[in-house]
Amino acid sequence: MLFFVVLQVLCSLLIWLSLYGGFRFWQKHRPSEWSCRLVTLAHGLIVTFLSGYVALVDGPWPLTHAGAEYLFLTPPHSCGGGHPNTALQVCLMCLTLGYFLFDLSWCICFGSEGDLMLSHHVLSVAGLVLVLLLGESATEVNAVLFVSEITNPLLQARWFLREMGRYPSLAGDVVDFLFVALFVVLRIVGGAWIMRAVMASTQTIWLLKMGVLAMYAVSLGFMLDIGRFARKKVMKKYSAWKTGEGLPKSNRHLPTR
Repeated sequence: MLFFVVLQVLCSLLIWLSLYGGFRFWQKHRPSEWSCRLVTLAHGLIVTFLSGYVALVDGPWPLTHAGAEYLFLTPPHSCGGGHPNTALQVCLMCLTLGYFLFDLSWCICFGSEGDLMLSHHVLSVAGLVLVLLLGESATEVNAVLFVSEITNPLLQARWFLREMGRYPSLAGDVVDFLFVALFVVLRIVGGAWIMRAVMASTQTIWLLKMGVLAMYAVSLGFMLDIGRFARKKVMKKYSAWKTGEGLPKSNRHLPTR
């Protein structure tokens, strides 16, 4: 079983590397980060759809299944955690692990990210490896994955708009608003709900609990940056509106991946 898991992870890593290589060949005139961002965008879209499908359609369905029901309905003292991983969950975890291995390596090689983002990637890799080795608790990790990755396509859209010089526009404002709103509602509020349930579970191992707690702390770190960004952007727009100037160029103080 472990052999097939390792094989899936290696295949996933090869897929993301091949996709990156294809984008580099196709976009020779663009910087390497452009190709990496395209891979990140593809991963965000695919994983958001698959993690949502796994949680709400394929199952264990969080609203009814005992293995994940505690995430949304039952009181913390009755939570059931540690449900065995399904085949689709294992496939999704391997696909995502391959991506994070690729992106973490890219970020380290090019030195493009700060400590907070690197911490996020390291924790993601560790959590995915843990649930694959345990053969259980992918339901909890899948829920965290969904609320984390759903904002990723918007973040990449913001980067591409900025690179193409189209960020100071209505499109940039809409992307920023949707990103901040989804981050607060799903990653902070929804993440707190998931974290509370996982921490109270009697069947989820302590190492995974600490990982979920650390991931939420990283999200709070991102939230501080987003709060400063949102405040500065609102103040700039208000100032521009008062003085009758054009749309101001916003700063870049947001998580970048």
